[in-house]
Amino acid sequence: MNRRHFLAAFATALATQPLLSRRLMAQAGADYDFWFTRLMYDSGDWDVDQRMPANVITSLIEYTPLRVDPKEHVLALSDPRMLTAPFCYLSGHKLVEFNPDERRNFERYVRSGGFVFVDDCNHDIDGLFAKSFEEEMASIFGPRAMQKLPPRHPLYSSFFKFDGPPTTSFELNGWGDDIVHDYLKGISIDGRLGVLYSNKDYGCEWDYDWRNKRWLAEDNTKFAVNIVMYALTS
Repeated sequence: MNRRHFLAAFATALATQPLLSRRLMAQAGADYDFWFTRLMYDSGDWDVDQRMPANVITSLIEYTPLRVDPKEHVLALSDPRMLTAPFCYLSGHKLVEFNPDERRNFERYVRSGGFVFVDDCNHDIDGLFAKSFEEEMASIFGPRAMQKLPPRHPLYSSFFKFDGPPTTSFELNGWGDDIVHDYLKGISIDGRLGVLYSNKDYGCEWDYDWRNKRWLAEDNTKFAVNIVMYALTS
């Protein structure tokens, strides 16, 4: 996809997504189309993979014409300001147990058209993050809301082309079952993915030191670009 075609597609997508358009248009006069928002939550450990946002931001600037805020934004999930973010990231490897304000904002954000990328940091031995997060999602959206994403889901072709989710070097214990999975999970609202749920620890994979060029031969943040572009244009 070249720049001209992408800009045309991006403009069309915004025109057909009233809620997202209102969010971006509400920033009239603002300098950015996209800003990276990490969500804090009271339980567990949310502050992981600290270089990851900067690396994802760098890739978005390099590969896309988006006007990208170069700074990571950190907001409490209980803070109503998170409801205006175009994209949110939530991670950790311990217990996830939302308080009432966190649960209320998470549901409102997703049901209103928001997008949350949730990544299991994979450093526990019993799948605690995964089990507790899935319980939270079942309590909010119902026990069958979380589903496997098919390999031809639009997420995998939203910018770069992937044949399903890329594997990582850190997928140690996934959903507590010691299996490397060939799928991601998600929750869709009105046909649009609102929660993308990974057990692959993409955060660690994308946390390499950009300046010291500790990258694999292929830029592993390209899938992060797909996630962001899906969030903005689907």
